[in-house]
Amino acid sequence: MDQGGQLDNLSPILSDQVLVNGTAVPLTLTGDGKLRFLGKRQRCLTLEKEVLGFAVEEGSRIRIKAVVEEREGICCCGNRGDLVRESFVFEPLSEDSLALWSQKLRDYIDSLGRPKRLLIFLNPFGGKKSATKIFSEDVKPYLEDADIQITVIETKHQLHAKEVAKTMDLSKYDGIVCVSGDGILVEVVNGLLEREDWSAAINMPIGMVPAGTGNGMVKSLLHAAGEPCCVSNAILAVIRGYKHSLDVATISQGKTRFFSVLMLAWGLIADIDIESEKYRWMGSARLDFYAIQRIFHLRHYNGRICFVPAPGFEDYGEPMSYHCKPTDEESPKQEESLKTQQHGYLGSDVKLEDMHWRTISGPFVSVWLHNVPWGSEDVMAAPNAKFSDGYLDLIMVKGLPKLALLSMMSNMNDGSHVESPYVTYIKVSSQMIHT
Repeated sequence: MDQGGQLDNLSPILSDQVLVNGTAVPLTLTGDGKLRFLGKRQRCLTLEKEVLGFAVEEGSRIRIKAVVEEREGICCCGNRGDLVRESFVFEPLSEDSLALWSQKLRDYIDSLGRPKRLLIFLNPFGGKKSATKIFSEDVKPYLEDADIQITVIETKHQLHAKEVAKTMDLSKYDGIVCVSGDGILVEVVNGLLEREDWSAAINMPIGMVPAGTGNGMVKSLLHAAGEPCCVSNAILAVIRGYKHSLDVATISQGKTRFFSVLMLAWGLIADIDIESEKYRWMGSARLDFYAIQRIFHLRHYNGRICFVPAPGFEDYGEPMSYHCKPTDEESPKQEESLKTQQHGYLGSDVKLEDMHWRTISGPFVSVWLHNVPWGSEDVMAAPNAKFSDGYLDLIMVKGLPKLALLSMMSNMNDGSHVESPYVTYIKVSSQMIHT
């Protein structure tokens, strides 16, 4: 931006004398969205990051509802601290000034493109079954301060969120928020992609608030933004309207087709996730607890991983030809008939037989296929994964003894486990597992 543009951004949109605690002080709103005024000390609020909303109250007062960093000294943007909700009240000196301040504040906040109507999926069964409490105590107050209209749906059973997403009137909402773990997000994405209007539906923004066991997606998103993974940061990202593109992978297993945005696992990690369900009352600790048990009774999984490497990874594995003929139950005519009966997105129409396939044989200890870096809040399974690079990160573990596995698992919180000589880490555009 040229110097003139910078000066315009710093120039006042509106500047006036207002009452703060009965004392007349100057209040200024500048073109870069800074609201500056004097109280007990100099205050500076950034409308984009700190101001949630405002309300005009009786007595010609304007209450600014904000989230600020709790620390000593001036409360201003830039330094990091614990986030707290706080109100700032000022009183314009005339009716015209009140109307002008209200209009300028509303115009600026509206220009930020924030959502005004949200559908909330609340999973009361996820993690430690704390989603209802998290929503009422930590999420709803922020949404009320931001004057966002909400519709809350508590999921009653598995695939409930998918059913709603598949049939809902999208025109009623500016976005969907999942107060849950990663499972509800996957249901919503699959529901949107099964709609007849899937190409428009999949553009519906989806937000996440961590309230489940894994919370890998929200951890990945907040980590990319340099923010800690917590409820307040997650709902603030939703309120501010922050968006990030995300790849969707098509998964086929026989006649079944579904879509993934987070990860797939086979072997050790899948066993830990599935078999630890009996310890769900422990929350996310169930994964660590059961991982120790599974490592000491280690299994090896015979199979073959076939993949199409991304550029730069063509030397991994051995070349192979693509062979995947339909079974008697899956004849081409039946498959075509099935497609004509389905609505929604049917997956990529890329010809798999025309791609350059390679293969790596087991036995394996574990295989991951990741779309984002974090598999859970404390497991950075795929440190090089990107949200929308068009590739999946394939992590294969094989041939390691139990003690080496324990050491490797302890390094998964920072992604350094991929440096182990027992780990092969590559990027792929397609993959098959043969067992």
